[in-house]
Formats: sequence, structure tokens, C-alpha cells
Amino acid sequence: MYDRAIEAGNPHINAGADFRTTHWSQVLEAGQGGSPKATEALEQLCRTYWYPIYAYVRRQGHGPHDAEDMTQEFFARLLRLESLKDVAPQKGKFRTFLLASVKHFLADAWDAAKAKKRGGTHTIVSLDDADAEQRYQNEPAGDVTPDVAFERRWLVTLLERALSGLRKEYARTGKSSQFEQLKEFLSNPAEEGDYDRLAAELGMNSGAVAVAVHRLRQRYRDLVRAEIAHTVSSPQEMEEELGHLFGR
Repeated sequence: MYDRAIEAGNPHINAGADFRTTHWSQVLEAGQGGSPKATEALEQLCRTYWYPIYAYVRRQGHGPHDAEDMTQEFFARLLRLESLKDVAPQKGKFRTFLLASVKHFLADAWDAAKAKKRGGTHTIVSLDDADAEQRYQNEPAGDVTPDVAFERRWLVTLLERALSGLRKEYARTGKSSQFEQLKEFLSNPAEEGDYDRLAAELGMNSGAVAVAVHRLRQRYRDLVRAEIAHTVSSPQEMEEELGHLFGR
């Protein structure tokens, strides 16, 4: 879906983008001292990206209940102020840091934590048992590694958040119906007659539909980049993350 959208405009980030105010940059800047602002930023990132961790734990062979407890306990430990001492600029992108951290947790920390009574972990993210497991069961079939499962869910989470933001923007301007009819072109190229058909349905001419699709793709691309920006700390890391996630 993103590949089609990015073709609609310049794939490079705006030169004026300020990465000092991104969520991950705030965490990195806190360094060993930690700060309420950095902890809040880290918590926001964790609330956004809890599902890739759940999928990773499930792919490791743990059952739904244990995977929920592990995910909650992992984030509870990560978000304690003292955990920020392990965060430094050389840790790189948040995606890399998070995956390394959960691997360490599963290897060393869970054995001590699993003796806790179920429900005793501190709830950090809204992780609903049924919803999390239903999402996991809907994952594409295949014998993929936990790392691949994590990467896939990370990418899908990015795209879902960008699409949700785009939907809200169109709703605020009273164009929800237009969005629902045009969104198919974020992932599929227009075929002959598509724009004419939509023009009749939307009360527009085909040229106006083409322009609307172009703007939709362009805005979607920008929102995807904005989501990635929250998890990196520099324009260089932005381009690296785009190349890694989208194979560019």
C-alpha cells in the first residue's frame, strides 16, 4: 500500500523536519538521567507498538495467556525510570532497541517473573486477551521466524496508524465517503474506466478524481513518514528505516 503512495511524490523527507522533538529523540536525550517527559514519550511508543511484541512472543511458542502476561511485564519493566539508563544514541532506532530488549527479557527476566500470579503484572498497554489473540490468529499462515513476525507486524502497525490518521482527516472535512471510495487506490493502480466510474458516483469529473487520488496518496505517504519519524532520531535513520521496511 505504501509503495503505491510513495510513487505519487518526492520520497525524501523535508529538509526542515526537526527530529529533536520526536518521541524516540526525547527518550535518547534523557540518557541516563531519565525524565518524566522521556518516560511519557517511551510509554506512547510502547502503547503504539505492543502488538509486534505480542506476535513475537507468540511466535516463540508461548500460549496466549503467557504471551499476554509476558508482554505486559516486559513493558512494565521497560517503562520504569531506571530502564532508561540502558537507552543511548548508539542503540539506534526504536524498532531495533525494542526487539533487542524483548529478546533479553525472554532470555533472562521472564523466568523470575512467571511465578507471579496471573493478573499481577502492571498494566501498561490496552492489551485485550481476545483482541490480541484474534489478531494473531488472523496472521498469514507460514513458518516464519519470530523476528520476521515482529518485522511484519511493525510495518502493518505503521500503515494502519497512517491510514487511520488519513481517515480522520477526511472525516473532519466532511469527506468520509470520498475517502472510502478512493482508498482502494492506495494499494491498487487505477484501471481503465475506474476514474470515470467514480466521477459519476462522486459528482466530479475524471480529472478531478485523478487529482484527488494523487493528493490522497501523497498525504498517506506523509503520514507514514511521520509515524516512522516518531521511532528514529535523524533524517539519515529515516531513510535507513524506509529502506529496511519497504525494501528500497
